[in-house]
Amino acid sequence: MTMLNERAEPLIAPTRTTLLRTLVVGAGEAGRALARDLAATPKFGLEPIAFVDDLVEEAPFPVLGRLADVERIAVGERIAVVVIAIPALDPAVFNQVLQAASAAGASVRYLPSFVAALERRVVGSDMRWLDVGQLIGRDEVHVVSPEAAAIIADRVVLVTGAGGSIGSELCRQVFGFAPRQLLMLDHDESNLHRLQLELFGQGLLDNDDIIVADIRDRERIDQVFADVRPDVVFHAAAHKHLPLLERHPCEAVKSNVRGTENVLWAALKYEAERFILISTDKAADPTSVLGATKRLAELLVQAEQGGKTKVASVRFGNVLGSRGSLLSVLAEQLDAGLPMTVTHPDMTRFFMTIEEAAGLVIEAARLAERGEVFVLDMGQPVRILDLVQSFASLMHRSDVEVVFTGMRPGEKLNETLFSEHETPMVTDHARIYRTEVPEATGGFHQLMRTLYHAAAVNDPHAVRRGLTALLPGYRPQTSPLPAAQAAPYPDDF
Repeated sequence: MTMLNERAEPLIAPTRTTLLRTLVVGAGEAGRALARDLAATPKFGLEPIAFVDDLVEEAPFPVLGRLADVERIAVGERIAVVVIAIPALDPAVFNQVLQAASAAGASVRYLPSFVAALERRVVGSDMRWLDVGQLIGRDEVHVVSPEAAAIIADRVVLVTGAGGSIGSELCRQVFGFAPRQLLMLDHDESNLHRLQLELFGQGLLDNDDIIVADIRDRERIDQVFADVRPDVVFHAAAHKHLPLLERHPCEAVKSNVRGTENVLWAALKYEAERFILISTDKAADPTSVLGATKRLAELLVQAEQGGKTKVASVRFGNVLGSRGSLLSVLAEQLDAGLPMTVTHPDMTRFFMTIEEAAGLVIEAARLAERGEVFVLDMGQPVRILDLVQSFASLMHRSDVEVVFTGMRPGEKLNETLFSEHETPMVTDHARIYRTEVPEATGGFHQLMRTLYHAAAVNDPHAVRRGLTALLPGYRPQTSPLPAAQAAPYPDDF
C-alpha cells in the first residue's frame, strides 16, 4: 500500500492553446456561473467562447444566437464542446441540441439535474463528464469529417450492442448525421429504454427503431435483417470483461465469435453496404480469452473481403467514460473513502475518450474496402498509476491510499496495438492506421466447427484448446502474479 504524493500534479497542464473551444447553451444564472468558473479555471480544459439562448441577449460572453443556431455557430466558431447549462431543458429541445452539436463534430456535456443544481453552487466541477485530456497526456480529438458523415446520411444504420457504452455513443454520433433510420439492437431492454429516452426525449419503446434481439440467435438476426435491410452495420455487441471471460470462455466464444459470424452472415446475405466490427487492442498477440475471441472475429471479417459488402475491423484500447471503466470505478472508490486499486505499479494502457473512439470508428467505416484491420492512434501508453495520481489531483484529493492488487490471468503488463507480425500503414486519416494481418490457419472452418461445439456443450478446456489450435500465436496465461485482493474494476476496451 502506498499514499499519493500530496503535491501530485496532472500529467499535463492545459494551456490556452490546448483548451477546447466551448459553446454554453443557456445564458441564465447557471450558465453564467459555469462560464465564469470555466474561464477562471483552465485545468477543466474548456474555454467558453460564447452563449446561445432564446431569451437572454446580454451575458459575460457574446450571445451569438438562439438554441436553433447551435450547429451553425459551432461550425463557424470551431467549437469542440457544447455545454448545456439549462437545468430543466425540455428533453425534445435537448435532443435537438445534441443532434446539432454532433453534426458539427462537437461533443455535448451537461450540468447535473435541476434538483442537484439547487442543492449546491453550480461550478465547473459539476460537469457530468470530466475532461480527460489532462489524464491521457494529449488533446482529445474531435471528428467526424464530411466524407465520413456522408456514408451515414440518408442510410439505414444498425448498431448492435446499442445499449452498451461504445454502442450508445455510436448511436449518438450517427443520429447527428441524419440517417434515414437509426436501428438500435440489444438484448437488454433496460439499456434500450435509457438510450431511446436520451435520443428521442421519450422512452415509450413503441417504435421500430428499437430492436430486442440476441446476436447468438442466427434465425432471429436473419429475421431482423430481412425486415429492416440495413445499409451500414456497426457491430459493437460483445462480452468484454477480461477476468470474467477467463473464467467463462464458452460464453466468450458464443458471443464474440459465433455472434459476430451471425451478424456478419446476415449483413452479407442482405447486401449491406458496410459492416464494421468493433475490436480491441487485446486481439494483437492475444494472451486472454477476450483477445483471442476478438482476433477470431477479425479473421471472420477478413475472410469476407471482396464482396458487395465492404467489411473491416476497428481495433482500439481502453475507453475512458464507459460503464465500469477505470475512471468511473476510481470515482466510486473516492466517494466511498476506499483505497484506489491499481493492478501493478508498472502497468500501462492506451486510453482514449469514448467520444473519440466512436468518432474514429465512423471515420474508419468510410475507409473500409477489403477486410482491413484498422487501428486507432491512441497516442503513447499511459502508466495507470500516473493516471490514478493525476485523477486524484484533479479531484483535489492528496490523502488517497493506493492498493496494488496483482495481475490477473490473461492480463498483459503492457498492451500493444499491433502484433509482432503486423506492420502499421498509414491511411488518408492521420489518426487511423491499417495493418496487414496473417491469414487464417489451414483447416480454419473445421477448427471453428470444433470450437463452436466445445462452447455449445460448455467445455472450457476444449474451448481453450480450440482457441490455441486456431491461433498459433495465442499464448494463454493461467497463473496470476500474487495479489492482495481481486481488483474491483474490469480491464475495459
